[in-house]
Amino acid sequence: MVEPVIIGNATLYCGDCRDILPTLGKVDAVVTDWPYGIGEAAGKNASRGNLAVAKDYGDDDWDDRPIDDELVALTCAAGKWNILFGGNYYPCPPTSCWLVWDKENGTNDFADCELAWTNLPKAVRRLRYMWHGMLRANGETRGDHPTQKPIGVMKWAIGQLPEPNNTILDPFMGSGTTGVAAVQMGRKFIGIEREPKYFDIACKRIEDAQRQGDFFVEAAA
Repeated sequence: MVEPVIIGNATLYCGDCRDILPTLGKVDAVVTDWPYGIGEAAGKNASRGNLAVAKDYGDDDWDDRPIDDELVALTCAAGKWNILFGGNYYPCPPTSCWLVWDKENGTNDFADCELAWTNLPKAVRRLRYMWHGMLRANGETRGDHPTQKPIGVMKWAIGQLPEPNNTILDPFMGSGTTGVAAVQMGRKFIGIEREPKYFDIACKRIEDAQRQGDFFVEAAA
């Protein structure tokens, strides 16, 4: 059994979610960004884009292929509510509510929007949140992970959940953006990441978010 790292209200596991998910109880919500199987971890980022300094993230294989149906089902079953970025790459059931993130990224070879499949009982929702090279909403930085989502987008996604949504689980945590968003919103968070280099980054980012939250609580006391 993988021993978790506990940071405030966050419980973080460095390991394969296939092994760890069956050991966890069902949570309020799974909010995650699945690997899409489009090869974004395999060096493309060294040469793509002209509005930011290119960065080589290495030559990893975690995005070489979509995850299999068994892991899709395991992920969905882990939470009462599901918000799954990249759900359009998988055979998810029909739904009334897709979350649409409009990246306002102009004319280039990137997608105009990213989609999250949900099982939420509401209509389609859209967020305009710029994420285009150096042009990013709220001055957010990017660079820890090749498919990193903005904190603002993940906070918006979590905010779509019905109450209660006290515990958020991300089985494909990456550099921890969902965890940062959850901590900033006062939620409990469980994160799983198999790549040690990204797990370490996630721990630091979530620890910083937790510390910042504690600072504001102390200042208000």
